[in-house]
Amino acid sequence: MANAAPLIHLNDVSKVFLADEVETHALSGIHLDIAVGEFVAIAGPSGGGKSTLLSILGLLDSPTGGKYTLNGTPVENLNAAERARVRNREIGFIFQSFNLIGDLTVYENVELPLTYRGLGAAERKQYVTEALERVSMAHRTKHFPAQLSGGQQQRVAVARALVGKPSILLADEPTGNLDSKNGVAVMKLLEELHRGGATICMVTHDPRFARYADRAIHIFDGRIVDEQKAAALAEEYA
Repeated sequence: MANAAPLIHLNDVSKVFLADEVETHALSGIHLDIAVGEFVAIAGPSGGGKSTLLSILGLLDSPTGGKYTLNGTPVENLNAAERARVRNREIGFIFQSFNLIGDLTVYENVELPLTYRGLGAAERKQYVTEALERVSMAHRTKHFPAQLSGGQQQRVAVARALVGKPSILLADEPTGNLDSKNGVAVMKLLEELHRGGATICMVTHDPRFARYADRAIHIFDGRIVDEQKAAALAEEYA
């Protein structure tokens, strides 16, 4: 029988930033479950808390209060080294700016996360080849990022996120630096990965892309204010 527990469970999560004795409540009372195999979009205006929430989900930051359970394990109070270990094994990141290393080849960029796991060269090669084939970039292994288009660079970035077989892909405005044609192509790639079983959580300010998800969570002033199913989004922005 399948495990019905959510992959991600947030219970009353808050985040407060303190600067010059002024408190900024970036997140307040966040309750969120993401199931295995689900595609969730986090939408809302700039400054509403989307990126802060994604940073907490990705263990790049810790909540000020509340509980965060990832794959059955409480993670809100892990130290920096423990967070780094969990990130490397459980989470794949896709960034707006690609974050590829310019003097590494496509192959080396995708291989990089695996080097921290102590895998042998043959096993790393198998993982990298599989990941690049999934994003249709296996023919570009010896190219450098500067030799690729923006759309191709983002495909390589997706392969790097996939290579370690993470539990969840976290995408932060993955179409933000792309023209509309390449943006749609990257969204179709994420949709294809989702159909293949990937769990995805994506931050976006563009409702056209939010409709690729199973549901969209809307954040405003640090709070979840609305939730829509994909069918409603597709109808609204058809």
